[in-house]
Amino acid sequence: MTSYTPPIDDIRFVLEHVVGLEDLLAADRFDGVDGDMVATVVEEVGRFLAEAVAPTNRDGDQIGSVRTDDGRVVTPDSFKTAYDQWVASGFGAMPFNPEYGGGGFPWVSAIAVQEMLTSANMAFSLCSLLTQGAIDALEHHGSPEQQAMYLPKMLTGEWTGTMNLTEPQAGSDVGALTTRAEPVGDGSWKITGQKIYITYGDHDLAENIIHLVLARTPGAPPGTKGISMFLVPKFLVDDDGSLGERNDVSCVSIEHKLGIHGSPTCVMSYGDDGGAIGWLVGGEGAGMRNMFTMMNNARLSVGLEGLALAERAYQQALDYAQERVQGTAIGAEPGTSSPIIEHPDVRRMLMTQRAWIDAMRYLIYENAAAIDRAGSGGSDAEAAKELTDLLIPLSKGLCTDIGCEMTSLAVQVHGGMGYVEETGVAQHFRDIRIAPIYEGTNGIQAADLVGRKLPMRGGAVVAEHLDSLDERAKQLGANAELEVFGRVLTDAVAATRRSSEWLLQRAREHPADLLAGSAPYLRMLGTVVCGGLAAKAAMVAQEQRAANGEQNAELDGFLHAKLVAAKFFGEQILPAAIALEGAVTAGVGDLYALEPQQL
Repeated sequence: MTSYTPPIDDIRFVLEHVVGLEDLLAADRFDGVDGDMVATVVEEVGRFLAEAVAPTNRDGDQIGSVRTDDGRVVTPDSFKTAYDQWVASGFGAMPFNPEYGGGGFPWVSAIAVQEMLTSANMAFSLCSLLTQGAIDALEHHGSPEQQAMYLPKMLTGEWTGTMNLTEPQAGSDVGALTTRAEPVGDGSWKITGQKIYITYGDHDLAENIIHLVLARTPGAPPGTKGISMFLVPKFLVDDDGSLGERNDVSCVSIEHKLGIHGSPTCVMSYGDDGGAIGWLVGGEGAGMRNMFTMMNNARLSVGLEGLALAERAYQQALDYAQERVQGTAIGAEPGTSSPIIEHPDVRRMLMTQRAWIDAMRYLIYENAAAIDRAGSGGSDAEAAKELTDLLIPLSKGLCTDIGCEMTSLAVQVHGGMGYVEETGVAQHFRDIRIAPIYEGTNGIQAADLVGRKLPMRGGAVVAEHLDSLDERAKQLGANAELEVFGRVLTDAVAATRRSSEWLLQRAREHPADLLAGSAPYLRMLGTVVCGGLAAKAAMVAQEQRAANGEQNAELDGFLHAKLVAAKFFGEQILPAAIALEGAVTAGVGDLYALEPQQL
């Protein structure tokens, strides 16, 4: 089974009962948008993506994007048809400023659309993801003239956008970049240099590509303080908005990759014929600030990829487990063959996938809702900003790691048929493997968590969040059906609190210990936060079942499944977080006990 069914009911449950969509929509900035409108859009987008985009996923993998001898980058024909339909739908503009043609919807509703788009075809979705980041940067830092010139067509998708950060010699060390920008004298600059790993750096889906390029200006200080951002279009744009001559920017090659074959990952060259014309965005030396505007939302979107591919792979594994007949299940008539879904180990794998998918969705959507609240100017805006900052490395780091693990489990459910390309499930495993590397590797996310996010307000942001989870654990403890979950959550919060305090103390005296414990701490804190959200979902599902009674059997079955998945997370997945305390607090000693040649 290679089709995709959008999980509309699951998405609506999260929006309505976990992240509080109705309360969010009460903000003045969302005037004119209501819950019914969001629900209708999500359902319509899901139908469109299942029909128009999901069927292109296999083409992307098998045909891929290629660079021709004359330097053009060509995507599969099915991508072109689907992209034209995507542009015509207008769905990509949902969360952006109505002044430039956006829908003015909250970010969390756009995340729902993005989840389904990514599940439908991750390689295809990356074009919109990068455009979204470029739009966000221009909305925040572009001049009024730049916004008026470029945003309307970027919002529709007629023009796409990129982020150009990485260079061969610099890798993740952005401060080591060497691309140069020289002033022309008329307000424009000439850009020269090379960038690598540029997603959709060139393609044939849109008529223009707006590159946001980091470069150094003359006399700029070394390191990140000397970096500026420039808007460099593939085709120069005339004053009337029409396209002019081709700019001095080209794709010199595309990477041959493990997965996401449909997404052209380009090596971009600027200035082979004297300099690509670009315009400064946000002032000299402001490049890193601008970049982080793009990168924070991009990190959430990459975390979403872990959820989206886990969902797609799980759907395929579940169908296969129901169809594949092998072995005799316990209790079955001797000599008969049973569907493999009747075997306990297969059930364990499927339940693990289902519970983690729910938990990741709770985390990602909670993060998106915090972004919305932080931008609404309400009394809780500052707290929402702190929560946003705390959750970003968890969303990106945890969910991409778990996405790799869950797609691997989906392959395992298929047995040998998962390892061959015939079933298509291996593609999801290959495609998601890039996500822990994207937008700052997960090691960088862990370093950001312990170095910047854990110390917020002297550790009080994390401590207060753990306090709220303790309160939720007490609620579970008073609930006969969820009492075990409550005990585990209490123990997990206590272990995380001890680990947090240890890291804060070691940061002052032995900072290397901080980084040594950063990766297990991200896994620990992320799992505990997911456990707290799963606890909330369990209690809501319980309440909704009681309110529903026997009125709607289908609804009761859905809520029962939500409750069981949350309990499974709390009782069988969450305990692993407690065991991470030793790894978090072990210190750096063992990591350097061997010489490099002994490793």
